[in-house]
Amino acid sequence: MIKSLSYVGISSPAASEWRRFAPEILGLQDVSDPSEEVTRLRMDDAPWRIAVHVGKTNALEYVGWDVGDHDGFEAVASALVDSGVDLHAADAALADERGVSALGWFRDPAGFRHEISFARRQADTPFESPHAVKFVTGDNGLGHLVFMVPDMQAVSDFFLKVLGFRHSDDVEAGARIRFMHCNPRHHTLALAQVPGHRGMHHMMLEADSLDTVGRAYDRALAANEPMAMSLGRHANDLMTSFYVRTPSGFEIEFGSGGRLMDMQAGEPVGQYSETSIWGHRPPEEPLVPGMLEPISSA
Repeated sequence: MIKSLSYVGISSPAASEWRRFAPEILGLQDVSDPSEEVTRLRMDDAPWRIAVHVGKTNALEYVGWDVGDHDGFEAVASALVDSGVDLHAADAALADERGVSALGWFRDPAGFRHEISFARRQADTPFESPHAVKFVTGDNGLGHLVFMVPDMQAVSDFFLKVLGFRHSDDVEAGARIRFMHCNPRHHTLALAQVPGHRGMHHMMLEADSLDTVGRAYDRALAANEPMAMSLGRHANDLMTSFYVRTPSGFEIEFGSGGRLMDMQAGEPVGQYSETSIWGHRPPEEPLVPGMLEPISSA
């Protein structure tokens, strides 16, 4: 039903700082409108993929999913209604802001807002990276997200049983992390359990080569950006990457060479006891999650 991750919106008191960080370190293109209190960032032919709104706290505001077409929209809507989840219709102004022809939204069991849409328009001009970065997007979407949720089983059941995601694998290395995919990208969403809290741990952006990753790593080090994890390679998705702290308290995983899943095969769910084959070393004092909020149990 859901085809790919289309866009992500966050709020942050440091929204304006992204206009330096995103182009200089990540190679994203800043396409912000000076008249708006939002930083919009491009990485391909979409009008924007990441929006950082001015806000009092660092928070995940919405996650946009591409459902392919009108039939896909109806399929997701029916699945949500059948499971007792309210799907709200967005007005035309919001659909236009997101660059889509139709838009609906709902909340998952952790309370995150998700938006479904299709036929997102393309930008009028080509994507121009300040560092000639070529990102891997297309049918596999923006990249992936990792959520911290109060009840991993409830949220994973929702995405697997209601929204049609597939279970890629689990990593048990001190804490369990569950990985799920909706297209050949190894995972578009992963979950870690943090009782009584929710937030976004990181967002992954995939580049087309290891050299591109290395150059971004050098830029981040030269700029003294806070590193959450050094360059390394993951055991399950085989991504070679590093993790840099953003101005808004979560991490960007910048990597290349991610594993692709066979969507035609019923692959057995893998189990891993380590997160990385090599590298991915945290700093001497690991960074505390900066986009994590307490939520009530009611």
